[in-house]
Amino acid sequence: MTAAGPAEADSDKRSKGPMAADYIDAINQVFALFRINYHNQYHAAFGDTQLLTQAKKLWAETLLDFSPEIILRGAKKAIEQSDYLPTLHKMIGYCQGSPELHGLPDIHSAYLEACRAPSPKAEYRWSHPAVYHAGKLSDWFFLANNAERDTFPVFKGHYLDLCGRVLRGEELPPPDVKKLEQAPQTPLSKEENLKRLAELRQQLQL
Repeated sequence: MTAAGPAEADSDKRSKGPMAADYIDAINQVFALFRINYHNQYHAAFGDTQLLTQAKKLWAETLLDFSPEIILRGAKKAIEQSDYLPTLHKMIGYCQGSPELHGLPDIHSAYLEACRAPSPKAEYRWSHPAVYHAGKLSDWFFLANNAERDTFPVFKGHYLDLCGRVLRGEELPPPDVKKLEQAPQTPLSKEENLKRLAELRQQLQL
């Protein structure tokens, strides 16, 4: 195995559980793809084994939030879109993709949507679940009864956090629509009605 060493593999196993092997394999595949496609740049950047091991460890720790599939997809996107060996920062961007590709509206549009959505909020047709959850975390009453200068920063913080989770591959749950449960009512028989009426008269001493 050409991962960044047994110690790194053990660390990944502790953090990734059963997916550790797939995760390490993905990191190795990324560097193999970069070696093939950015040959001279790759050897200039990772000129010796120790440097390569350190780079793999750093990339593995930094990209830990992404699934192996997303990491490989990000590497292929980098190869398709750039003639230069990507930095780790660029690689994060390739793994995340653009918010628009995930259906996420820009921050201020999301804020206005959250403020203007009618009640019940959970039944509104949201552009993306992240907008609903950001509004809920910000508190609907707070958004509706305070100025934008006070509410927008709060909403923005929650929304950016949720967007980051979406960009890392997490699927947010849809709004929780609560439906009132109606217990089925079975009509009483004639005998049961007469019995209840007799009990009621006895209680009222009629």
